[in-house]
Amino acid sequence: MSGEVDEELAERARKLFAGPIEFLKSAPGLQFLPDPTAPEIAFAGRSNVGKSSLLNALTNRKTLARTSNTPGRTQELNFFDVGTPLQFRLVDMPGYGFAEAPKDMVKRWRFLVNDYLRGRAVLKRALVLIDSRHGLKDVDRDIMKMLDDAAVSYHLVLTKGDKVKPTELTRTLDALSAEAARHPAAHPLIFTTSSETGSGIAELRTAVLEAATA
Repeated sequence: MSGEVDEELAERARKLFAGPIEFLKSAPGLQFLPDPTAPEIAFAGRSNVGKSSLLNALTNRKTLARTSNTPGRTQELNFFDVGTPLQFRLVDMPGYGFAEAPKDMVKRWRFLVNDYLRGRAVLKRALVLIDSRHGLKDVDRDIMKMLDDAAVSYHLVLTKGDKVKPTELTRTLDALSAEAARHPAAHPLIFTTSSETGSGIAELRTAVLEAATA
């Protein structure tokens, strides 16, 4: 893709994310999913990875996605409509890897997420968020395997990139690249972001739009 097209796409993404974005609904089960009338981009990540903050930064909103100090609070699929007319939807998936959750809740989470990933034809891409300070954990590998098995293409996205030293960040990125190469559905392009400084947000917006319209 030429630099000119990149810039054009980036500007389209900027305008789109600066425009109307509305919460549509929460789905605690597959029967509550909205009609598959628009492409969907899903966000996955461990509890406390900064998923809500990243969604808010991407959409230029302070409270679009609820931020909470209680990990694992969101146990439903949350859908957001982007654009008027509707261009695509963002899907905030329930956080995973929270130690305090009862086993039946973890089981419900697995069923809901697995069924959504496997059965959603309009799901264009997933973003798997990884905390820059902690790197990849086994629970992250679990969701990557679920995405591999469901044949859903995904990007790895580092959050809180401003919280670690550049040398440490480079090491983490190298480790992620090596890991991504072993996963069939992992996209080779990895993003480093910071919701606080805005670093990497414009690039991620562009990638979301590109995936949604591909």
